[in-house]
Amino acid sequence: MRGSGFREHMREGHHRGGRHRGMEGAPQRGAKTFRRGKAISFLEMLYVKRATIKQQLEQPEFQSIQQILVGELKAIDLVIQEFCQLFDIQENETNDSLQEEDNAHETNE
Repeated sequence: MRGSGFREHMREGHHRGGRHRGMEGAPQRGAKTFRRGKAISFLEMLYVKRATIKQQLEQPEFQSIQQILVGELKAIDLVIQEFCQLFDIQENETNDSLQEEDNAHETNE
């Protein structure tokens, strides 16, 4: 195990550039760059998977694996919640992104 000196070293922000990421008293704002767009796209993909599982729960042909689907739904909800907290993503950000995507598809057609 690592000693307490390492933990103090991490807390002070000396590990992986922590000082430059706002660890000196300022609250973290989350990634605001291209990476954030990728994170939101991934989150939207998770929402699609969640909707698919929820739809399968309502279909009679999936009745035999209903408990498995319920477990998967709970697991994906947990992943979505943790992901939103990690990247500091608000619900309206994903909705805005989905609306922009829909508008782009409508103008292309």
